[in-house]
Amino acid sequence: MKRKEKLIQILSGHRFLLRDLKAVQRLQLPEWCIAAGYVRNFVWDFLHAKIDETPLNDVDVLYYDLNDLSETTEKDYEKLLKQEIDKYNWSVKNQARMHDKNNEAQYRSVEEAMRRWPETATSIGVSLEETTDQLRIIAPQGLDDLFNLVIRKSPLFKDQDYFQRRVREKEWLSKWPLLKMEVSGNEDHFSTT
Repeated sequence: MKRKEKLIQILSGHRFLLRDLKAVQRLQLPEWCIAAGYVRNFVWDFLHAKIDETPLNDVDVLYYDLNDLSETTEKDYEKLLKQEIDKYNWSVKNQARMHDKNNEAQYRSVEEAMRRWPETATSIGVSLEETTDQLRIIAPQGLDDLFNLVIRKSPLFKDQDYFQRRVREKEWLSKWPLLKMEVSGNEDHFSTT
């Protein structure tokens, strides 16, 4: 079974997935997805055969809109999502403005922005196809590290100290003891198949 198909199969076991995706879909955001810990944690829990899901700090919603770069708009979207599903701390970010935070050239898409996230296994998102409501996976750095339980710094993320501090502070290695930390090596091979 291909990696994307396997991920879709695993995510299909998430009891709130469709509800959450439909709530975001109703906002009609361009190029949107729910990403990061929402996907990563669920898969790592599954691969560790955990009965109880690891609690989420937040639910990251990404979109890409060059026509409205206002942080206020993002906050408005968070309020709308909170009104609909109040169990989450929603974090909505327009990736068309995230390049400023990172002092880089403007990103051209959600996928390009995700390539610059600290870890490869975190830069994975899920959304719904507009016409069919089929799950759509966004994984610009592939799915190998997610399924192989590898924590690896993304090649385009330059701050090694921040990466290591983040892993330590989030206590991933104790929450998911099968994880392996890869600090160096060939970081240029990624597969989504």
